[in-house]
Amino acid sequence: MDSHGQYEQQVVWTVVGTDIGPLLLAATPEGLLNVVFHATDAVREKTLDRLAGRLGTEPVEAPDSPLLAEAIRQVKAYFAGERRDFELPLDWSLISGFNRQVLRELASGVPYGAVVGYGDLAGRVGQPGAAQAVGVAMGSNPLPVVVPCHRVVERDGGIGGFGGGLETKRKLLALEGVLPEPLF
Repeated sequence: MDSHGQYEQQVVWTVVGTDIGPLLLAATPEGLLNVVFHATDAVREKTLDRLAGRLGTEPVEAPDSPLLAEAIRQVKAYFAGERRDFELPLDWSLISGFNRQVLRELASGVPYGAVVGYGDLAGRVGQPGAAQAVGVAMGSNPLPVVVPCHRVVERDGGIGGFGGGLETKRKLLALEGVLPEPLF
C-alpha cells in the first residue's frame, strides 16, 4: 500500500529486439499491458512517463521478471515464425469502451494470416458504419502485434494506416504470408 492507503499497481518492462526493431513490453500482475514500437531511448522515456502517469507508479525495468517471461518467449517465437497465436493474459486497463470492444474482437476473431476491413470489423461489434471509429481504436491499441491491428486494412485493398509505420505493417503482414516479402 502507498502512503494514501491505496494499492499501487506493479509495472515491469523490458525491451526485446525483433525483425521490426526494438519493442518495449510492459506487464502487470494482470498480464501484458503495453507493447511499443521503435523503443529508442526517447520513445522508452515517453512511454514510461505516460505509464507512470496513468497507473500512479513508476514502471521498473525487469527483463527477468516472471511477469514478462512468457510474453518475451512468445514474441520471439512469433518473429521466428514458430508461433501464430499469442496465448497471454492481457491487462486491458489502458483502453476502454468501444475501443476495447473492437480490439477484443480483433484479438479473438482475426487469425494469423488473415485480414479484415475497418468497416467489417465495425460490423462485427454491432456498429456498421463506424469504420473511422475502428481506425481510431486501431491507433489507440496499447498491445500491437499481440492484438494484431496490423491485420486491419482498407476495403479497397489498401494497406491503411499504422501507428508503427507502414513499413512495419508491411513486414508484419509479410511475416504472416498476407503480403510478399519486401525485395529489399
